[in-house]
Amino acid sequence: MANKHEILEADILPPAEYARARAEWRRKVAAIKRNRRIEVGPYVTFYFENYETMWLQVHEMVFIEKGGAEQIPGELEAYNPLVPKGNELVATFMIEIDDPDRRRRILGGLGGIEETAFFRIGEETVPAVAEADMDRTTAEGKASSVQFVHFLFTPAQIAAFRRDGAQVVLGLTHKNYGHMAVLSDAVRTELARDFD
Repeated sequence: MANKHEILEADILPPAEYARARAEWRRKVAAIKRNRRIEVGPYVTFYFENYETMWLQVHEMVFIEKGGAEQIPGELEAYNPLVPKGNELVATFMIEIDDPDRRRRILGGLGGIEETAFFRIGEETVPAVAEADMDRTTAEGKASSVQFVHFLFTPAQIAAFRRDGAQVVLGLTHKNYGHMAVLSDAVRTELARDFD
């Protein structure tokens, strides 16, 4: 089945229908998400988005906020940019630190971290492009704990990513947070489905 690159209003279930099947939808998408999550270092986790994860997010926002049909266009505007367009991987990455004082201190030194994310496949490097909807680093250099990034791949990079046994590394090169993680085959195979 071809990838869907945009959630349409017609794809959104009526609220009552979604509510009846909500637990089942959440279970299905949780299974999809299992191999779309990558921890990089002690504090950062990348959650790779796709049509299904964003479809669920739109439904959840409408369900929780009870905005009805009037709310849907705004949610689509917010979440459609995070649906991969066939030549990219898109991630939400979270900087997760439980202790509030420690979180404030560490985030204060991570400004611009979103610009240091990368994939490496062999000799090829695919840098992150931060979502342009807003600046997630303050003028004082404090990073937001939630970041949104796109990784734009060439056809040759996509072919290398898909190759059986390919070693794919996801990392961050920030001066205060330099960490990398090697993708398991299960994760690499799942993310490769986002490419056309």
